[in-house]
Amino acid sequence: MVFAHGFGCDQNMWRMVAPTFADDHQVVLFDFVGAGGSDLTAWNPERYASLHGYARDILEIVEELDLTDVVIVGHSVGAIIALLAVAQAPERFSGLVLVSPSPRFLDDPPYRGGFTEQDIEELLEALDSNYLGWSATVAPMIMGNPERPDLAAELTNSFCRTDPDIARHFARVTFTSDNRADLGRVDVPTLVLQVRHDALAPVEVGTFVHEAVRDSRLTVLETSGHCPHLSAPDDVVAAIREFLAAAVPSRS
Repeated sequence: MVFAHGFGCDQNMWRMVAPTFADDHQVVLFDFVGAGGSDLTAWNPERYASLHGYARDILEIVEELDLTDVVIVGHSVGAIIALLAVAQAPERFSGLVLVSPSPRFLDDPPYRGGFTEQDIEELLEALDSNYLGWSATVAPMIMGNPERPDLAAELTNSFCRTDPDIARHFARVTFTSDNRADLGRVDVPTLVLQVRHDALAPVEVGTFVHEAVRDSRLTVLETSGHCPHLSAPDDVVAAIREFLAAAVPSRS
């Protein structure tokens, strides 16, 4: 199982989910360039001008380790990056888990991504002008669960560990990408894991992804926040295990 983190995060965000699969799977964790312990010198704006550059990173990891029959789990933009990797090299993968995915954050009626064009521009302008201040402001909104301020603090700290210049670039790519057309390119068993109350990816987005991805199933977690692997890890683990047992029996 390969775990791909989302924007502003790193592999540590999977610490309450990934280890529970270590007894019956080879677990692979990594940091996208710019995050965690990644090699910052590996980043260049041309390669990462679209999410496909990040998908190539996943494929390079899979190829370097000579992995096959991979179940890849991605969160948020990491989910879309994982989907792109699967679409490009389906022979390497046996399952796909999309945690809080969004193929397009910008509204495009009748499609509802959750953000207007003005919303996106204001978000990116705030990020460009004061990255650390933006991190402290937006983390509680992303995380939800206001009764657990430790979660928002962890996400804020994670943002602050990310290289700010790379983060600004990655944010613009993330929030302006439109990968809806890529959803139909995936043909492996897929779990769409949607949170009922998510400020970044409303339920309609999860439903849209489910309807667009062949051989997919939708599980809606009755919780809140964009990072259920931190706020409700037991629910995430249970949903993934149920999916593996039902849809990917060779990996259960």
